[in-house]
Amino acid sequence: MAVSYAVQDGVALVTFENPPVNGLNHATRSGIVEAVRRAQDDAQVVAIVLTGGGSVFSGGADITEFNTPAAIAEPNLHTVIAAVESSTKPVVAAVNKLAMGGGLELALGAHYRVATPDAQVALPEVKIGLLPGAGGTQRLPRAIGLGIALKMIVGGEPVAASKLAGGQLFDEIVEGDFIAGAVAFARQAAARGALPRVREREIAAGDAHAVFAQAREQIAQAAKHFPAPGKCIESVEHGQQHGFDAGLVRERECFAELLESPESRALRHAFFGERAASKIPDVPSNTPARPIREVGVIGAGTMGGGITMNFINAGLPVVLVETKQDALDRGLATIRKNYERNVKSGKLTAEQLESRMALIRSSLSFDDLKSADLIIEAVFEELSVKKQVFEKIDAIAKAGAILASNTSTLDVDKIAAFTKRPEDVVGMHFFSPANVMKLLEVVRGEKTAKDVLATVMVLAKKIRKTAVVSGVCDGFIGNRMVEQYVRQALEMLEEGGLPEQIDKAIEQFGFAMGPFRMSDLAGNDIGWAIRKRRSIENPSLVYSKIADRLCEDGRFGQKTGGGWYDYQAGDRTAHPSKRVDDMIVAYSAETGKARRTLADAEIVERLVFALVNEGAKILEEGIASKASDIDMVYLTGYGFPLFRGGPMLYADMVGLGHVKQAMERYAAATGDTFWSKPATLLTELAAQGRRFNG
Repeated sequence: MAVSYAVQDGVALVTFENPPVNGLNHATRSGIVEAVRRAQDDAQVVAIVLTGGGSVFSGGADITEFNTPAAIAEPNLHTVIAAVESSTKPVVAAVNKLAMGGGLELALGAHYRVATPDAQVALPEVKIGLLPGAGGTQRLPRAIGLGIALKMIVGGEPVAASKLAGGQLFDEIVEGDFIAGAVAFARQAAARGALPRVREREIAAGDAHAVFAQAREQIAQAAKHFPAPGKCIESVEHGQQHGFDAGLVRERECFAELLESPESRALRHAFFGERAASKIPDVPSNTPARPIREVGVIGAGTMGGGITMNFINAGLPVVLVETKQDALDRGLATIRKNYERNVKSGKLTAEQLESRMALIRSSLSFDDLKSADLIIEAVFEELSVKKQVFEKIDAIAKAGAILASNTSTLDVDKIAAFTKRPEDVVGMHFFSPANVMKLLEVVRGEKTAKDVLATVMVLAKKIRKTAVVSGVCDGFIGNRMVEQYVRQALEMLEEGGLPEQIDKAIEQFGFAMGPFRMSDLAGNDIGWAIRKRRSIENPSLVYSKIADRLCEDGRFGQKTGGGWYDYQAGDRTAHPSKRVDDMIVAYSAETGKARRTLADAEIVERLVFALVNEGAKILEEGIASKASDIDMVYLTGYGFPLFRGGPMLYADMVGLGHVKQAMERYAAATGDTFWSKPATLLTELAAQGRRFNG
């Protein structure tokens, strides 16, 4: 039963029963309309109260219906609101805890609204590239005034009902027994006999022209890539100038335009992709998770310190282990310094800083890890070093403890084999800086237990990470793909490009940072070490030697004052380097390659399609279970532009046939075997006119 109906003291109590957030699915919408009609026909009923079962009024549209016919089937939300608004008996929306999106729009269609003191309301549609499509852009400004409404609609952030109590959105904040208070209010409303409708109010605007101009100025930067904020303003402005009905028409037109936009498609893909990433096909959602009460972290360097901060931020105590006291002291000092910056910026109080630092127990002994439920190593990226660490923790860790490696490329199955409990071993690849970056690659070994995976996925949510499961291969999902991305960047240096041009082209496409600025930031010596290891493990791999020449010259990036670019002390600004440009031109001559002018469009396609093709291979091999997981890795860990939705969705949007044709074109032009060997999956899907994502 999606909606329950009961009569209390002459008031029809209509309760939404669609947990966990009472999404307005088709059954719920139908139930509301039927309940309102039933109350109209009941002579004993003098008023109607709409409320949510459990602790939530309504979270809005039911996301399980997105992209299905049920989402727009009658009665749609417009029809529901019309039924409520046209009721001949007063309808009171009793907002308990939360009214989001369509839930708030429904409440705005009621004659009256009451709320719990802790209730929050929002119109967050802009976050998925849309605008409120059921009258939100028209009713909210009439309920709370133009300036506040624009801020809510364009920003999409929740606002406490108590902060809006002085306006005309809520008629009463109910303390104590909420339902009893709502029923009592409804009886009083019935006695008054009025049926006020928000749509009939004027918008309190003041200098409306100035308000709209300021709103547009505030969104100018964001609107460069995302049209929804501008459409929100346009819809509100149209209603303010031409009246409610005309505004409602414009709202629907803007909604339809946005729905078809690539930016909204990208944002919706990211929204659903993040939720889908937590679902592992062969690990049921009810798989019991192991309790994690204490975490051990081995290594107090940049990664270990950042990883530690994630857990203490979530209130979990950490045993931080190092081999030398000076390294431990430096690590603790860095963690404290990071928190002090947060205190200075007002994000944290001094008391919170101290309470978090108090959750760290530092040690020079592995024996202090005996009580930890999860132990994560963040030591040097070398298999022999990992072997020493895992043999030690295998000997002392308690039964049932999860043993995790923060490796970014190494074989987790080999690491697991260093222990007598490979089922307890998993990869937890945090991205630097680990206390900031949202991505966590969870690497599933051949013998990793299902409850270990379930535990890590639950824990990832607790520490506010987007966890994506990867199988075992060199580089997992993210770094395996970025290998081909960087390889193409280096090839284009040999052919005629320079670091500045290649970086600018892909940054104009929307990347946060191009491959050469990225490499300078991370440290060029890291890639150098990986290339050396891979050349031993697989001598057939061929790399451009330009990057090796750079490292042989001691140019490791920002940390040495020079890499692909020159840097000045205390300044991260990348300045083109004549020394490096000359080295690149000389290398082209040495290898017999005639340099040519590269168009920016070619640079972008070769970089992005290199990611796409390797992503297709990863899907073929089952390293990733779905294309959206790959997109989430790149959106949350590698700076791929959010408004393009990730490499696999971008390929879907330009067409896999186009990607295949481009690869054939680059194979002919460059002779690079990478382009002449497209992934089988890409070839098959392109031939069938299908996509990676559904």
